[in-house]
Amino acid sequence: MRTAGTLALLGVVAYGATALVAAPASAQPQAPSLTLSVASGPAGTRFTASWTGLYPGRDCRDYTVQILWDGRTAIGGGPLGWRGSGSGSAVVPSGATPGGHQVTARPLCGSSGNPGATFTVTVPQPTTTAPPPAPTTAPQATTTAPAPTTTTRPTTTTTAPTTTTTTTTGSSSSTPPTSQSEPTSGDGVLTLDREHVQPGDPLTATGTGCQPGATVTLSSQDQDLGTTTADGTGRFSTGVQFTTVQPGRHVIRADCGIVLVGSVDVAVTSSTSGTTPTLVVVGLVLLLGAALLRRQFAGLRRRA
Repeated sequence: MRTAGTLALLGVVAYGATALVAAPASAQPQAPSLTLSVASGPAGTRFTASWTGLYPGRDCRDYTVQILWDGRTAIGGGPLGWRGSGSGSAVVPSGATPGGHQVTARPLCGSSGNPGATFTVTVPQPTTTAPPPAPTTAPQATTTAPAPTTTTRPTTTTTAPTTTTTTTTGSSSSTPPTSQSEPTSGDGVLTLDREHVQPGDPLTATGTGCQPGATVTLSSQDQDLGTTTADGTGRFSTGVQFTTVQPGRHVIRADCGIVLVGSVDVAVTSSTSGTTPTLVVVGLVLLLGAALLRRQFAGLRRRA
């Protein structure tokens, strides 16, 4: 009996040890990471960002992940999965400058990690259209028919047919030249950072849609407001300074091969009364005169 009980106890202990050895270890949380379906391209490129290791908190109600450009601008997003993985679509900003930019994934609730990846903005290459190939004309074979044999009888008169050639004279027409109109703005936009300014206030003009590297000339009516150069994406930004100031609305034109137009209101303020400095001077003179009179009266009393 003791031997059977001892064997049963050893079996239970052995079974428990086997169960402890076979129990799997708890899964460790995966480190946050971010991958991009496309790592380079011009402005406006659409790509997919996939993330892992982002876990929602217990009290989260918004399971959304934002895709940020350079940590500031939201360019897309997607849902945050329960297992920390997900993906979303994003678009490179139209005004992105060429070079490397940081793309990060930021959950609105839950995980504190913000994994990132680098996207390189490239300058679009101009499209070159190859001319169509010249048509190939196969040589045509020339077949010479044998000359017909004519038999003339003494009593037969042969009259050669008369060939009539009709010449038609056509009339020529000329197309008057087409006058070229002033280029329009197309997809370009001119933006002014202020709608109302006073003399001396800084004013910045920003435009898009120019050819990369084009010279931009800014003017308002007959005033030349300066020149600048568009960058590799056709964008420019420069300060505007009026040489003469007149109140009212001023139309600003930026010419870079296309014409961009914007407007700003100029307000001129003036003093409401020009007599205030004069009154101050008169008051000072009266105070000085009163002080002199007091001194003279004091001297006369002492002498008396």
